[in-house]
Amino acid sequence: MSIPEIETERLFLRAPAQDDFDVYRRFYADEVGSAAYGGPLSAEQAWRKLAYDIGHWTLRGFGMWSAYQKDSGNMVGGAGLVYPQGWPCPELTWWIMPDFRRQGLAIELSKAVIRFGYDHLEWDAVRTYMNDDNIPALRLVEKLGGVVEKRSCFPDGLDRNIYILPQPRST
Repeated sequence: MSIPEIETERLFLRAPAQDDFDVYRRFYADEVGSAAYGGPLSAEQAWRKLAYDIGHWTLRGFGMWSAYQKDSGNMVGGAGLVYPQGWPCPELTWWIMPDFRRQGLAIELSKAVIRFGYDHLEWDAVRTYMNDDNIPALRLVEKLGGVVEKRSCFPDGLDRNIYILPQPRST
């Protein structure tokens, strides 16, 4: 399967690859940075996350991208659309390495991925959800114009709001 590449003003999004493992390992080892993503995780568990991100494209036809700064070539994190088996709907998700936070990269990534969902996958709605205590993610969803669609119980036993994200305006 050919995974499309996306460019934004500052970023280049490409298929996740084995070369991304060191960044995955460092992100998931960071107790604070990875807490909302199931971390901290061992190197072996981070490897499984990378393998999941690579395999998701084959299984679902969409998935995560690895995000790189155009100017430096540094990997800053990942973003994409995922749909774990048994979960209520596909979701926009993202993660940013701690050194690259508070630079507007998460919103830049998210807008590009949302556009992909609407324009290329032709979804009627792009959704996201997060744990109630993930305030940074909630703030980003608010900036993106997310609106609560409903509250659902998830397979992990937690109740979460599911947000619909509007198509970003072209800039």
